[in-house]
Amino acid sequence: MLVQPEMSVAGGAQRFADLRSALSARHQELAAEHADAVAEMTLAGVVDAGDDVADLGTKAFSRDQEFALALSIRARMDQVERALERLDEGTYGRCERCSEDIPVARLTAFPSVTLCVRCKSLSERR
Repeated sequence: MLVQPEMSVAGGAQRFADLRSALSARHQELAAEHADAVAEMTLAGVVDAGDDVADLGTKAFSRDQEFALALSIRARMDQVERALERLDEGTYGRCERCSEDIPVARLTAFPSVTLCVRCKSLSERR
């Protein structure tokens, strides 16, 4: 069942509030991780005048890893933001592709998912 804020079923509004709270907390955690990753990128990019070719290569590799990590964290932040938007729109819990309800177990395991298992499987095959 799609959980919407105007739901009159006892506990529905509380589940909605709990979900919003959990997603907001996750977003804050990811924002802190992202800030740390960006700070690490800044430190990894410092070139010392005494660096030789091996040092420069190591620093470039570290910088690439930190950049990939920051991008991954930002993508997860975007997913959480999208889930919060869907809560506001009243479409949270429905597959964005087929509009079927996403099973509660899937939403519990991955609160920011936007696709049901079938649609997710189809998208991964492409």
